[in-house]
Amino acid sequence: MALSPIPHRSHPDTDAHNDQQQLNDGNRAQFLDDCRAGIYDGVNAIARTFDSVEVRRAAAAAAPAVQQTNNRYQLTGRFDPELVDALPKSLRFIAHNGAGYDQIDVDACTGKDPLGISVSNTPGAVDASTANTALYLLLGALRRIHVPSTALRAGQWRGAMGLGHDPEGKTLGILGMGGIGGALARRAAPFDMKIQYHNRRPVAPEQNPTNADYVSLEKLLRTSDVISIHLPLSDRTRQFIGRKEINMMKDGVVIINTARGPIIDEQALVEALESGKVFGAGLDVFEKEPEIHEGLIRNKNTVLLPHTGTATYETMVS
Repeated sequence: MALSPIPHRSHPDTDAHNDQQQLNDGNRAQFLDDCRAGIYDGVNAIARTFDSVEVRRAAAAAAPAVQQTNNRYQLTGRFDPELVDALPKSLRFIAHNGAGYDQIDVDACTGKDPLGISVSNTPGAVDASTANTALYLLLGALRRIHVPSTALRAGQWRGAMGLGHDPEGKTLGILGMGGIGGALARRAAPFDMKIQYHNRRPVAPEQNPTNADYVSLEKLLRTSDVISIHLPLSDRTRQFIGRKEINMMKDGVVIINTARGPIIDEQALVEALESGKVFGAGLDVFEKEPEIHEGLIRNKNTVLLPHTGTATYETMVS
């Protein structure tokens, strides 16, 4: 069973099977009731995407049955213990088309009677597209590209464009040197950026293709011209970057986030953008998606994308 539309789902190998179900609308309460009523008994595997938690506004408008909760539209909601307990006993496998596990309670899945549910994700598949998006946001935020871009479309040529910055010679601090962080390092190196990173521990040489310097969190915050966030979302990393951390950063820093929105305290970021402490921000993720802090939308020194970092044919096929 596929939860929410999966753009790459149509393929000769899968289309040959007639025992597939597609769930595109409804709401969490209905999904729970259907599970408990045995509607999905016999389902062995579920394929899900990020959008199965919260259907975007366009999908909700097209499907009135989608439940609105705090301006967010739930299809199934998070796979928490309540939902996992309601899933059919025949279910053996959940395939998450994404890099993180923050939307699925893995312990609840593996502990479900009678045999548990195996959970997979696709971390390597999203490395290139997410790193490409991070680099796009990095360059755009350094150049404050939003101002001339929107002015041009409004018939105002460059508008009130000021001078931006080149990446050459700047220090890039990568917070989280996993697959995406390493892919970004490879892409940033040809721009002659000095690259440093912080992890819980140094990575192996094969995970550090540019021989980036391993530094403490404090040094990364204090000495980086650009900070790009590539951490998983957990209780430990929620609001990992707040006022205290931003105040430690260099004046005029650029902040990039393609990981998860709640890692940054958005109110603190807005205040830092308005004060000039932060020169620019490039964001593909937000604290309360699909809601976006009005201060981020209003600020001309932001480059914003609606969580589209992995939205490429190549990534979906891989």
